[in-house]
Amino acid sequence: MTHDHDLVLRPTEAQIAAALNPPAGRNGGDLVVETLAGLGATTVFGLPGQHALGMFDALRRSDLRYIGLRVENNAGFAADAYGRMTGEAAPLLLSTGPGALTSLAALQEAAAASAPVLAISSQIPTAGLGGGRHGYLHELPDQAASFRGVVKSVHTVRTQSQIPSAIEAAWKSALTAPHGPVWVEIPQDVLLAETSIPVVTGGDAFPEELPPRPELTAVAAHLLSQAARPAIIAGGGVVRADASGKLRRLAETLKAPVVTTPGGKGAFPWNHPLSLQSWIEDRHTTDFLEDADVLLVVGSGLGELSSNYHTFKPRGRVIQIEADLGKLESNHPALGIHADARLALQALLETVSEREDVAAPERVREVLGKVSERIAGQELTLEQDVLASVRRALPADSPSFWDMTILAYWAWSAFDAKGPNHLHSAQGAGGLGYGFPAALGAAVADPTRPVLAVSGDGGALYSIAELATARQYDLNVTWLIVDDGGYGILREYMTDAFGQATATELTRPDYVALAESFGVPGARTTPETLEADLAKALQTPGPSVVVLPAVLRMFAPTHLTT
Repeated sequence: MTHDHDLVLRPTEAQIAAALNPPAGRNGGDLVVETLAGLGATTVFGLPGQHALGMFDALRRSDLRYIGLRVENNAGFAADAYGRMTGEAAPLLLSTGPGALTSLAALQEAAAASAPVLAISSQIPTAGLGGGRHGYLHELPDQAASFRGVVKSVHTVRTQSQIPSAIEAAWKSALTAPHGPVWVEIPQDVLLAETSIPVVTGGDAFPEELPPRPELTAVAAHLLSQAARPAIIAGGGVVRADASGKLRRLAETLKAPVVTTPGGKGAFPWNHPLSLQSWIEDRHTTDFLEDADVLLVVGSGLGELSSNYHTFKPRGRVIQIEADLGKLESNHPALGIHADARLALQALLETVSEREDVAAPERVREVLGKVSERIAGQELTLEQDVLASVRRALPADSPSFWDMTILAYWAWSAFDAKGPNHLHSAQGAGGLGYGFPAALGAAVADPTRPVLAVSGDGGALYSIAELATARQYDLNVTWLIVDDGGYGILREYMTDAFGQATATELTRPDYVALAESFGVPGARTTPETLEADLAKALQTPGPSVVVLPAVLRMFAPTHLTT
């Protein structure tokens, strides 16, 4: 008996001839770039290094576009953003030891935010592997061990014949829900040796699906249909799964108010009658969610930021849809549904009954009114005006990338992203330096729209070298640097906790002059002229820097007084 899945397409005579007579001058690096191209990759990010030169030499024999950054961590952030914007696995080519390890913080952010990054690193020569101390440059006893606790999967190559299969397996891993970074490492001698392996001409680029268990969605649909006060928390999993349209239809069917997490920004329309927006750190929102008799959590693990710093204590029944098995019921007991958000929401849409609840929009308005009143009582006009100026200056369809800075903390709660996949920040792992290099990756992904990066002066110093990258590739990124003379949020935290701040003040350069030294136009602005100056920079093709000297304050937290 022959099964359909047993059928294998027979190669043509031309394919056989090509396989028997591969072109001369190819090495293991060619197998890497050929496999990437066969899987559908068009662009790679990275930095060359001595052990990785075989891969980089092969790039000139391929059609892949190479975007070279100046620091490996920044290259990782750029690949992260490229993966978020395109939904493709973004190849990141790195060298051994220090080059590889420098990317770790970026890969941690990609893991926390479920961004598909395919990191391919070189290794010391095969003779040095196995944990012995041979004294090779960049040698580590077990390089992969440094990544196992960070990335989604590790794929080790020791011979050339393993290269195509290892990269294909890593590609599928990166793109199977939940998306995430993966790690492949290949020894220097394997990359450099001439190869007689046929040219890689294709690959299975389709990741595995993660559908929900039907008995679980049946129970979930029943609970939601019968609920008196349903509510929805939408996290980054909705954005990653491109499921915002299904989320909206479900919310409208159930008349269920929706709040989005910082990672889920834009997953639900900001001004929709059922939108609680993103004020998930506010106690008024927390109280509202605790009062829900059935709470649907989609694509969120209800971690620190998404649970108002773990002060959220739901009293009703929780239904959690989550692709990351480790996050399922990790913080609250729930009807846990291990599934991709898109497939699970579709299953619910096919099963739920429509609810009538004319009071739901009024309850939403009441919560938002209380939030607005709380913020208005704190004399934060400057901060609100600055954020509003950024929103008016930024085109509605342009993405923005925010570093860990006070204005970004405001944006998590108060900024209308204008759509899914439009606002991204480093809130997953919380490391500095994300905003500008990530924006560069987004501009590579889509050069037709201006991209905004937002950093504080402390975070900006992590990424200054990438002004050279922005200029070299003429990337359409405007970088807003809010210069408050130090690590502003840490200054606030320390002053509140200890009465004074230590190690938070910074000597910094003239950012406008520094940008201009790279050939990047720079402008100094004020809160009053910010909107016009930022809009002008965004409308001008190519990179630019806008510096806003201002000391911003955070709104008072609510979790400390609960």
